[in-house]
Amino acid sequence: MKFFYIANIRLPTEKAHGIQIMEMCAAFAEQGSQVELVVPKRSNFIQEDPFIYHDVPCTFTLRTLPSLDLIRFGRIGFLAGLLSFIASSMWYALFQKDAIFYTRDELIALVLHLVGRQVAWEGHTGQRNLAVRMLIRLRVPIVVITEALKELYIADGAAPAKILVAPDGADISRFNIAMTQEEARKQLGLSGDKKIVLYKGHLYERKGAHTLARAALLISKEVICVFIGGSEEDVASFRNEFGGNQNISILGNKPRRETPIYQRAADLLVIPNSAKDDVSKLYTSPMKLFGYMASGVPIIASDLPSLREIINPSLAYFFTPDDPKSLGEVIEHAFGEYAEAKKKGVAALALAEQYSWQKRAQHILAFMNAH
Repeated sequence: MKFFYIANIRLPTEKAHGIQIMEMCAAFAEQGSQVELVVPKRSNFIQEDPFIYHDVPCTFTLRTLPSLDLIRFGRIGFLAGLLSFIASSMWYALFQKDAIFYTRDELIALVLHLVGRQVAWEGHTGQRNLAVRMLIRLRVPIVVITEALKELYIADGAAPAKILVAPDGADISRFNIAMTQEEARKQLGLSGDKKIVLYKGHLYERKGAHTLARAALLISKEVICVFIGGSEEDVASFRNEFGGNQNISILGNKPRRETPIYQRAADLLVIPNSAKDDVSKLYTSPMKLFGYMASGVPIIASDLPSLREIINPSLAYFFTPDDPKSLGEVIEHAFGEYAEAKKKGVAALALAEQYSWQKRAQHILAFMNAH
């Protein structure tokens, strides 16, 4: 089966959607599909090979199509680039027979459906624009990452049978590394005599990294909060605000292949998503959560519906979102009963097996073949 994933993204990219798309293409290929990832041809400040940068096996084809590269002109430039890439994708698709198409871009999905191609759209953020309303009316198969998104689109008129809930996932095998915590810390140059609380990800406000940084000011000096990830601009801003504190270590972006080592070096992993917007509160399915679970290291998470869809108090500790004091107290509590915390980490690891990229690909392919 020919499987085309159409993605209007710059590749490689430091953003999380690049990892998710690349991992899913590899997972679709592992199911026996002949997979091609189709992206626009654009300039890129990241010059590394996408497969190496994203640490994904080269088991599928990467194709670039002509597209206007005008993002520097803001929203108008973005729209011009999108429309030109849609045109290129449409013409390319017209010459592909006996194939199915998949995309996270609702307008691309709509155009491909209108030209008679079998397509599914994957929704992530609760878009409710004209293109999404048309996809619902035309009964195009929709894949969403949370139950809240499914409920949203059913309320907008979608047929329940036309929506699959498929949370994000992780490559579980990545985190099964033959390395002790002491060895991981030594390799990374991290402190061997302090307890380490790790945050991995971007430093946007809705990701909650600021909440953890403020909590670090309230906890024991025996604990250090380590931050990895973020764009150069965000890291510089974050260092300017929090870098002078001895409880905080801001390391910036690190190669993805080092993530399992950092998690092995940690005592606690924090996912401090904000409750201040609906995407974070209701609709997100953070890849970091599944990666955290796959490491077996105890997790502390914001008490949000989006996270509660996957984990519960038997698997992780919860704190009040956007509340540094609550987070600090939960960190201290987890260290105070660390044997119990480790049991939660082991239970989360067992559950993580259900959320591999391979199983996600199986569910999506079965859903698409049924429609």
